[in-house]
Amino acid sequence: MAENKNSRARIEANNRYNAKAYDRINIAVPKGQKDIIKAHAEKNGESVNGFVNRAIDETMQRETESGT
Repeated sequence: MAENKNSRARIEANNRYNAKAYDRINIAVPKGQKDIIKAHAEKNGESVNGFVNRAIDETMQRETESGT
């Protein structure tokens, strides 16, 4: 059996912090798209979450600058 690196108290503390510090958005993508997104993110040295956040930020910035 694999050893658990984090104690229950550490996991609960992390969960409390995450609940305070982050909003969550769940998205659905067509079958197979998740693997494509993950590969693209990894190719660029990013996590899927980091890539999605960057894509959102860049799109919002571009649309704000263009007035759309």
